[in-house]
Amino acid sequence: MNRINALFKRLKEERKKAFIVYITAGDPNLETTKKLIKELEKNGVDLIELGVPFSDPMADGPTIQRASQRALSGGTSIKSIFEAVHSVRKSVKLPLVFMTYYNPVLSYGPEKFVHDCKTAGVDGVIIPDLPPEEGKALADLSAKQDFSIIFLAAPTSSAKRLKIIAKKSSGFIYYVSLTGVTGERRNLAPDTVSSIRKLKKITKKPVCVGFGISRPSQAQRLSRIADGVIVGSAIINIIERNKGKKDFYKNVNRFTKSFERAVHKR
Repeated sequence: MNRINALFKRLKEERKKAFIVYITAGDPNLETTKKLIKELEKNGVDLIELGVPFSDPMADGPTIQRASQRALSGGTSIKSIFEAVHSVRKSVKLPLVFMTYYNPVLSYGPEKFVHDCKTAGVDGVIIPDLPPEEGKALADLSAKQDFSIIFLAAPTSSAKRLKIIAKKSSGFIYYVSLTGVTGERRNLAPDTVSSIRKLKKITKKPVCVGFGISRPSQAQRLSRIADGVIVGSAIINIIERNKGKKDFYKNVNRFTKSFERAVHKR
């Protein structure tokens, strides 16, 4: 059983929900990323999504686009991210998932990508531009390695399509709470809760919700129905505003902790 499945098994037994954080690997540099991973684990984060910076991030809004550009400008590459993950795996126990696009995976070589993920200590991957109908080859490779392929479901997904996504996903299902790109939103889409309920009726796999979650109150509300809540752009904004400051980690930790308490209801 890989770390993702073990996490959701434990949380279910404890009647808790997963608090998941997205950060861009290499923003503002990989040394900071490595320390952030350790700090986030200490502050109650259950799973970390590491964004692999890419020059054409079609699902990402301005906040994560800027983070990717900072990382790429600093020389971050897939190889250097693998090295960073391998380094922190000596002390970090929580699941780590890559979020990337299919072009970098295809260029790297799917078989080598999965192998190197497993070797480094990455537990799964989210690829927004890879639909389950086109992901069979990668999913087959991953199944042999106990490596999770996490597909995305959206508000526009039909009931038939939701069943396909639920069947093909491993680890958990990523429910996109809005139509559009990532980024903080003042309000949640009005049908988010009902849409999550609809998805959960057709699968026993964990359903985690992300995109647009910018306030602890939103995270708390969604944690009542979803199995996990994903916060990305809101934390990337804190990283961006505080980079280079003396209290960088303190400020990121304080902000993250407010969401952790909301999701874990402490």
